[in-house]
Amino acid sequence: MNSKPSIYGLTLDALSGWLTQNGEKKSRAAHIWEALYTARVSDFDQMTAVNGACLDLLKDRFALNTMTEFVKQEASDGTVKFLLQLHDGSLIETVLMRKKYGLSVCVTTQVGCNIGCSFCASGLIKKSRDLTAGEIVEQIMTVQHYLDAAGQDEKVTNIVVMGIGEPFDNFEHLIQFLEVVKDRKGLAIAAKRITVSTSGIPSKIRAFADLGTQTHLAISLHAPNNDLRTQIMMINRAFPLEQLMDAVRYYLKTTNRRIMFEYILLSEVNDGTDTAAQLADLLDEFKDQASINLIPYNPVDEHSQYQRSTPEAINSFYDVLKKRNINATVRMEHGTDIDAACGQLRSKQIRKDGQSGRTGTVAAG
Repeated sequence: MNSKPSIYGLTLDALSGWLTQNGEKKSRAAHIWEALYTARVSDFDQMTAVNGACLDLLKDRFALNTMTEFVKQEASDGTVKFLLQLHDGSLIETVLMRKKYGLSVCVTTQVGCNIGCSFCASGLIKKSRDLTAGEIVEQIMTVQHYLDAAGQDEKVTNIVVMGIGEPFDNFEHLIQFLEVVKDRKGLAIAAKRITVSTSGIPSKIRAFADLGTQTHLAISLHAPNNDLRTQIMMINRAFPLEQLMDAVRYYLKTTNRRIMFEYILLSEVNDGTDTAAQLADLLDEFKDQASINLIPYNPVDEHSQYQRSTPEAINSFYDVLKKRNINATVRMEHGTDIDAACGQLRSKQIRKDGQSGRTGTVAAG
């Protein structure tokens, strides 16, 4: 498979600059951009508005397809999970979810994850590398090409950066990705339709606030005190709640935007009413600027110590928060009849192959 950098990693300005530096007219960037994101070509030769010399230059320096479909699972609710193979044989997951407000795609930012959440399938295999901005954008384009092939005139409308990896641990490529997908002359996905989820790196939360991207921010919380959060999330050892909440205050003050907390409910671990009361105490100062999304747990074989909270426990937890005027919702589940947990399909495939994150051969797609 092609190891050249993905052309999807270039912003429109970067593409214009690159063309100029290589002796081509800056105006050709608009034709290339239109071919990529409006015509959505699958081959450079389909760029009919671009002259031959420029096409040869593009083909020499960039790749249009750097990943192939390795496995695809389709759920009864319309959710589609793609296991994609990169040029180096690594596997990543991308998910299409059909929601009332549109078609949402969950993208991956790293090959593996080093955050160390003890309940998560994504972290079963440690990070081997960051994805480039082009590889993140190409996940969106892979899903869009799938939709185009179905002939229903459907488009990706929303993005959640909640797949494998910690987005803020791949900060530069994340920001470049956001710039590409938000461009009004391209995919034109509005900032208000994009959510970036982080496990909580305070310095990067501040940097994200300073950039003013206008995208939504979600923070994986999962516990209201340091002892429990450290037990569940190894990152809390480095960045305890006091540091995380200071960064949240900075973000709210700097951006004047709302923030979302995510909380996976683990049976008899973090789902008791006493824990809910502690959570209400922690979030009380943010209740006018924040919401919390309660997430039913999707069990993972390797983390058998954790089980899904009962409906009664979820309802009781929710009731405690609502009585304290904390804006809480219970997440609607998608893809429950396929490998629903993030990273689950990838880890299952790697276990099957008996390898550590890469497959032995490149699939035909």
